[in-house]
Amino acid sequence: QVQLVESGGGLVQAGGSLRLSCAVSGTIFSLNSMGWYRLGPGNQRELVAAITRDGATYYADFVKGRFTISRDKSKNTLYLYMNSLKSEDTSIYYCALDWLIRIGVPPSHWGQGTQVTVSS
Repeated sequence: QVQLVESGGGLVQAGGSLRLSCAVSGTIFSLNSMGWYRLGPGNQRELVAAITRDGATYYADFVKGRFTISRDKSKNTLYLYMNSLKSEDTSIYYCALDWLIRIGVPPSHWGQGTQVTVSS
């Protein structure tokens, strides 16, 4: 079955950086789109960034210019580089996989989540 395993969360000071990783198994990584989500207001998961199978990227306005999503097909791994972190970035971050990542449509597969805490 499809498995997504996140790593790289932790505690960082405001202005610092973190890199999240998501290792994928059980599916053909290169044929899927992937995204990073986080728990937002009302404990709803909000899309932070997404990348298509062709490498096109999407960023939510609240992370644009600070976060970068990328994928390494040779390692079946998705990354989220988080720079200039703010206290409001504190959340649980989830990676997700589906044929197509669409705003407002929950993807088919989720990781377990990794906690990111930004201290001010």
